[in-house]
Amino acid sequence: MTKSIWQQGELIEVTIADLSDTGDGVGRFQERVVFVPDTVPGDRALVRLVNVKPKYAHGKLKELLQPSLHRIRPSCIVADKCGGCQWQHIDYEYQLVAKRHQVIQALQRIGDFTAPSVDPVLVADSSLGYRNKSTYPLDISATGQVQAGYYQKGSHQLVNLNQCPVQDSRLNPLLAEIKQDIQQQGWTVYDETRHQGQIRHLSLRIGRRTGEMLLTLVVKDQDLPRITKQAEAWLKRYPLLVGVSLNYNPQRTNAIFGAETRCIAGVPYLREIFAGLEFQVRPDTFFQVSTETAEALLQVIQSQLNLQGDEVLVDAYCGIGTLTLPLAKQVRQATGLELQAEAVQQAIANAERNSIHNVTFQVGAVEKLLPKMGIIPSVVLLDPPRKGCDRAVIESLLLSKPERIVYVSCKVATLARDLKLLCEDGLYTIQRIQPADFFPQTSHVEAAAFLVLSQFDKDN
Repeated sequence: MTKSIWQQGELIEVTIADLSDTGDGVGRFQERVVFVPDTVPGDRALVRLVNVKPKYAHGKLKELLQPSLHRIRPSCIVADKCGGCQWQHIDYEYQLVAKRHQVIQALQRIGDFTAPSVDPVLVADSSLGYRNKSTYPLDISATGQVQAGYYQKGSHQLVNLNQCPVQDSRLNPLLAEIKQDIQQQGWTVYDETRHQGQIRHLSLRIGRRTGEMLLTLVVKDQDLPRITKQAEAWLKRYPLLVGVSLNYNPQRTNAIFGAETRCIAGVPYLREIFAGLEFQVRPDTFFQVSTETAEALLQVIQSQLNLQGDEVLVDAYCGIGTLTLPLAKQVRQATGLELQAEAVQQAIANAERNSIHNVTFQVGAVEKLLPKMGIIPSVVLLDPPRKGCDRAVIESLLLSKPERIVYVSCKVATLARDLKLLCEDGLYTIQRIQPADFFPQTSHVEAAAFLVLSQFDKDN
């Protein structure tokens, strides 16, 4: 009897033909799918099977027999270990091709759209050094040294970093030196297994346009000895550092930030210029990690909508008003809806700071607020979390029938699902879909879909 080689531990030869939405290379062996991290379409590889199912398996790259033309040398010396990036070994042009293909596949497979109109991916100014925020878990090495970095792929084994090529390079000195200060202060590092230790994460944030920085330590307990004196020393050492904060997270959880953040020295926010407006951004505020690409996507939205000044806009999931406020300047009335009360407070403050008076903000779940608004907006902007829109949001839109919908998504699978519901029975049609590369060197892709009410389209 011939031994089956479709089992764990076996070595097989695979040619990689595609990339999955999680970033793994995809090949086939005996008509079955094999997912292999750290590979590139065009690679011919020797792969060890590590998790075998009847119709597919996950493998580990054992030997590269013939490299793909799209394979490059990573910019980071620990790229093969660090889980922060999946695609540093893939040339950037092909990353963009793969991301556009990912959007098309989701729309076809999940949304049942036969020929979706998907534009080329909107690119960042640079595929490196783009991140305006980085949050690092901490650990202790075998020799007792404080470490900060990202977890190794598929594990909770920390890869220690002194610099990161995808974060703003102005943050690198802080990453290397703050670890030494934590060591010298004798502060303990959090152990998630025992739920003991003081410091869980180090978070760094920078205003790309202003250069202002925030340093935040995520701690388990509120008492961190000598933190005030150390925070003041950091402000003196780093001229661009404007605030040092503690965030309290006492829970047994994988969530990074807890509910309470307290400024220890300086101010509790940095200033950032976005779309010509000044925003105050706090340590735990959601703000797109690639400032320049977010601004470029906003410009696409403004161009596509071609607002005339008499429209009524509703921005669902508005956050601190990052998109609401620039668009409010071009419409008659704007309303932002947001679940997080703290974000709404910041949005109101940002509107006042920029003298924008035709905008209001409401606190609550979008699925509850939207049906009760009592108005039919001209334009609805959707920017939900990864899970997409609640079904009640879709149903409310189908009842109120706004003339145009802009759906900005951070997960194309849920985007495709929701677009299918909105476009059922021909009520809405998709004008275009614009992918955007907010996270170069990773498999993550965002997209903005532009929908128009079919009758409105005919009348215009």
